[in-house]
Amino acid sequence: MILWQRLLQLSILPPLRRKLLHWQRPGFLKRFALLSLVGIILSGAIASCSASNANTSNVELTVVSFSVTRAAYENIIPQFIKKWKQEKNQNVTFVRSYGSSGTQTRYVVDRLGADIVHLSLALDTNKIEQVGLIQPGWEQEFPNNGIVTRSVGAIITRPGNPKGIKTWADLAQKNVNVITANPKTSGGARWNFLALWGSVIQTGGDERQALTLTSQVYKNAPVLPRDAREASDVFFKQGQGDILINYENEVILAAQKGLKLPYIVPEVNISIDNPVAIVDKNVDKHGNREVAEAFVQYLYTPEAQREFAKVGFRPVNATVAQEVANQYPPVKTLFTIQELGGWNKAQKQFFKDGAVFDKIQSSFK
Repeated sequence: MILWQRLLQLSILPPLRRKLLHWQRPGFLKRFALLSLVGIILSGAIASCSASNANTSNVELTVVSFSVTRAAYENIIPQFIKKWKQEKNQNVTFVRSYGSSGTQTRYVVDRLGADIVHLSLALDTNKIEQVGLIQPGWEQEFPNNGIVTRSVGAIITRPGNPKGIKTWADLAQKNVNVITANPKTSGGARWNFLALWGSVIQTGGDERQALTLTSQVYKNAPVLPRDAREASDVFFKQGQGDILINYENEVILAAQKGLKLPYIVPEVNISIDNPVAIVDKNVDKHGNREVAEAFVQYLYTPEAQREFAKVGFRPVNATVAQEVANQYPPVKTLFTIQELGGWNKAQKQFFKDGAVFDKIQSSFK
């Protein structure tokens, strides 16, 4: 079908179409009028396309992240907007969403149109991959296996540390009440559980000894709140417990807001690794992959890593890590989830129904 015939079928031109069809009769004059009118239509279409192309100077990105990254992103995003404008002469608008990692994951799975996800654990990112929104192998797309921020486990005590807590093993003492969230419902609480378990395995102990320690600590937990926020409320607002297990970065950020908390960073600790990933299906739909990839790459730069460090995260950029090393307590033995078999194994071994954590809980009844 030739171009003018296709134009006649456009739904936006029904009155003109009727006129043109009426004029399709033998005769030079009528044909001349037809061609003239088609030329006018084509000129309008070209002008419309030009206006549409002008809109490509604006692009939008939706970033979904866990709560405590908000303070860093408030500085990182404006820096990137300025940089991208200078380099590409394109305006970037950001839509941002912050919340608990598990809740954010459910929102994205339920088709919240996220372009980039920065979550507290790779297990949540894998859930988004499993529904087809993120392509397999996302860990290899960016530096450091996709890990862009990290922290370690911290033990918050009451003022003066009256129980004399120094290590994870101290939490197993009979006179210590422990507050931590439920690892069946909280991603952060899974890190807490693995810190306890790994503190035995990574120092020469076996799984039987790890089970003993972990069981004793959870036996000391009078309640298991649903998430880290509820656990903090139980400890601070309700006054329950002798200690609270939390992330180091949360403690540092609280101090910056005027709430200085006594805490210990055990010298045997787990690297709480927070991954970033592009939501492939959404960026392809939105046509913004170039800027999405550039933004994720920017998160690894010294400029962005310094902003993460300011709110308590341990940098993954080696240069920045050296710059701020004195601001964090040293960790003698730092292990990762990979050294415990990875998240798929950990979920199956510890947290699925009927696994180790359920067996620990049932042993108290």
